[in-house]
Amino acid sequence: MKCARRHDRTISLHTYSREHYQFLHDEGKKGHLSCPYCGQPVFFRLNIHEEPAFIHKQTSQQELCEKAEQQEEKQPAERDEHASYKELGGFRFPTGKQIISETKETFDWQEPRSIQFGEALHLEENEQVHTIDLFPHITFSAPQLQAVTHKDGPMLVLAGAGSGKTRVLTARAAYLISHHQIPAHHILLVTFTTKASSEMKERLRMQYQLHPSQAGQVVTGTFHSLFYKMLLHDDPNKWNGQHLIKFDWQKEQYIRKAMMNEGLDEKDYPTDQVLQSIGYWKNAFLPGEFPELKDEKEKHMWTIYQSYEQQKRDNQQFDFDDMAIACLHMLNKQPELLKRYQERFKYILVDEFQDINPVQYQLIQLLAGKSEQLFCVGDDDQAIYAFRGSHPAFILDFKQDYPSAEIVHLHANYRSHHTIVASADAIIKKNQHRYEKTLKAVRVEQIPPTLFYPYDEEEEATMIVADIQEKMQNGAKPNDICVLFRTNTGGRAIYERLHQSAIPYETDAGVRAFYSRRMVRVLLAFLSLSQDADDVAAMKQLLPVFFLKQQTLNTLKALTITEDCSMVDALGKLTDIQPFQRKKLQSIIPLFRTLRTLKPAEAVAFIEQKMGLGDYLKKRVNDTNVLEKGADDVRDVKTAAKRFETIEAFLAHAEHMKAAEQEKAGEPGVQLMTIHRAKGLEFQTVYITSVVDGALPHDFALDELRNGNEEAIEEERRLLYVAMTRAEQSLYLSVPSFRRGKTAHRSRFLYPLLKKNRELFAQKQQAPL
Repeated sequence: MKCARRHDRTISLHTYSREHYQFLHDEGKKGHLSCPYCGQPVFFRLNIHEEPAFIHKQTSQQELCEKAEQQEEKQPAERDEHASYKELGGFRFPTGKQIISETKETFDWQEPRSIQFGEALHLEENEQVHTIDLFPHITFSAPQLQAVTHKDGPMLVLAGAGSGKTRVLTARAAYLISHHQIPAHHILLVTFTTKASSEMKERLRMQYQLHPSQAGQVVTGTFHSLFYKMLLHDDPNKWNGQHLIKFDWQKEQYIRKAMMNEGLDEKDYPTDQVLQSIGYWKNAFLPGEFPELKDEKEKHMWTIYQSYEQQKRDNQQFDFDDMAIACLHMLNKQPELLKRYQERFKYILVDEFQDINPVQYQLIQLLAGKSEQLFCVGDDDQAIYAFRGSHPAFILDFKQDYPSAEIVHLHANYRSHHTIVASADAIIKKNQHRYEKTLKAVRVEQIPPTLFYPYDEEEEATMIVADIQEKMQNGAKPNDICVLFRTNTGGRAIYERLHQSAIPYETDAGVRAFYSRRMVRVLLAFLSLSQDADDVAAMKQLLPVFFLKQQTLNTLKALTITEDCSMVDALGKLTDIQPFQRKKLQSIIPLFRTLRTLKPAEAVAFIEQKMGLGDYLKKRVNDTNVLEKGADDVRDVKTAAKRFETIEAFLAHAEHMKAAEQEKAGEPGVQLMTIHRAKGLEFQTVYITSVVDGALPHDFALDELRNGNEEAIEEERRLLYVAMTRAEQSLYLSVPSFRRGKTAHRSRFLYPLLKKNRELFAQKQQAPL
């Protein structure tokens, strides 16, 4: 059905603005929509696969009313504007005023698009199953077998997504022990996560039937844990765990002290940004190397970094990033100690080699020494941690560093079926700086990836939740489903929608904390003061926006008493400020009364354009010489606010979501995470949100591309590749028409998929009948 009633007015989807479909969906859930023919409540269907429509709970009633609607369309009749209804076919038709689009926007729902590929690529003969006498119950492809049974010299195993790299690493360690009689304690197995380290130890015990004492003697661990043990063994007093800075809040204390000493404002140098830069510098550059500082902001951050390091030294403390640097110093300064470690670790196996940074790589090279017994497993197409100092050059240039190295390609994907693998492979092949290879699926099911086209982030979230509910009704488990986004803020809408549903979900603090973000708190403070002009907590949030010092709050409190006025009116009575500033504040005060009459989304725009927030954001950009993320937060709030009719309702929603930040997951649920967090994981069903330019690829990568740097755009393409290859069975890519209130354009990364489909369609058209 294309028509419904709301508050005695008729809604027609033929003329109703697509922008407000989400509002209709919410109204239907509240019971505010009814059928114009039978009068019963209706819902507004908004999902991935079906056209939006008004629907009844009961299918039989739906069919009757759809027939009535079709009959009315076939037999148009003059409506009496003064009558409340007319009779047609035994049904009553209301004649209330139609709700039409102010923009005269047409009904523009777009059918989802399936990505089709031709027949599955045939795996070569050497991909057939092989076994080893030592492990007769475990099968290997020929390339896997070549890697597992390799003994001497360096080897690089290029392990495509889902190609069994963990099996190869653990089988190789077991083979060295069982076949070559290499003592287990001479094998070093380096991983990037504690979970991966534990999993490999468990496999050595359970799958390869190593004696528990042998499996236990294999030295496994993350870079951090291994380097820490080496430092602790060398100098237990200096590297005692009591001196380790474990939490960010401890680092932030040093950062704030450094900024205070330099006379810098935390508003201009957020501690999380400073810590990210410090982490990057410590991992991306070898000791003695210095980064190129591009502007005054980076120079100031470098000064903060130096102060941070000095404060740690003064207090005899260290952080996690110090371990690798200190270990490198230790081994370079103590050749005898290095020699002992080289004799101890005769065979070095490295997992996720594409994620290695310069300090870690030099340490591995030192430990391998002249023996060059270095076995590295990785995939240059999954190098996505440049912000941590990693670079694909180490895996791409491995053959230059080790000319005698053998390179083995694992290109059979055992995780995903053909159309997912073919789609991901078509996208990643557009990268220029990579090993030439083709990923091929072992499974040949034809379940095509689906592109779907929501209006914006809100509609996107509703569509995904509707699809998840349908899958769960058909037996899917929530924890077999994952929703991926480029950044934490990209998960806001889907997190809110799942929180309001009965579907269990799991996510991290970064996604939950949207309404605690600084600029979001500022906007909420404006809205709160429009409802309550004496909200002291809200006024405290706004002082920086009005360029007032925090101690001004006490003056305002005093003025409310001496002048018998509200906190808002007290702004206009401040005397210890510049005349132009007082004039500006006096012009803003009456706007709070206007603000309370607006709808939430209109109110956010009004705050930005009329009440000084836009000027504040521009000044921050000019002062810090960087792109201000606050503007993105404003657009995100505007998008979130569109669902609500009143400021009061939106504020209540924000408070509810802030309270939810502290809630902990109960039962296993749908996984919400950034693409970076999903690396190494796999799920039956994966949804990737906002596959549009500006989100994926991210704006900063597009800026870099405009400046002639292609590295960032290639990493963004690798991110999409990683996201797609998490899916085992079903893959959905969302292409919204609008993002953050602006027109969005489908990601340039999708072009190879659409081109392949056009070519396939042309082939079918030309095929003989």
